[in-house]
Amino acid sequence: MKTHTTNYKNTFIEVADDCTAKKGEIPPEKKSGKTIANMQFDLIMKHPYQYTSDDILFQCFVWKNDLKGDLTAARADFFSKGQACLRSSPLAKRYGWGIHSNEEGKVTLYGVDSDDYAYFCKDKQLKIVKAMRSKRV
Repeated sequence: MKTHTTNYKNTFIEVADDCTAKKGEIPPEKKSGKTIANMQFDLIMKHPYQYTSDDILFQCFVWKNDLKGDLTAARADFFSKGQACLRSSPLAKRYGWGIHSNEEGKVTLYGVDSDDYAYFCKDKQLKIVKAMRSKRV
């Protein structure tokens, strides 16, 4: 079975061109509880450069589907199909967060209004990609 990955290395995901946030915003919770954006935000901000994109996406899948026990087979099945990467994350599309992946593929967030965000946008050592737009052009 082929294994797909969403991991980037030495890459910075800039906010989407149609992102309206002027600074990094904490995604609001819904009345029904946490959203995927909340989950991604919490995992990344509480554990900077600890998780890869694959780790974040799979943990959100586990949470959303309330999976328990040994998740080895579930992870293999999840990544047997292509998954949307963090370029499609609401954090970069709507909430104003750039996503940096280091040389190990571990990620953290930088608000669009931060000096670090501006630095990474100009770093010639990184591959720079844009988050996906929310609306078609």
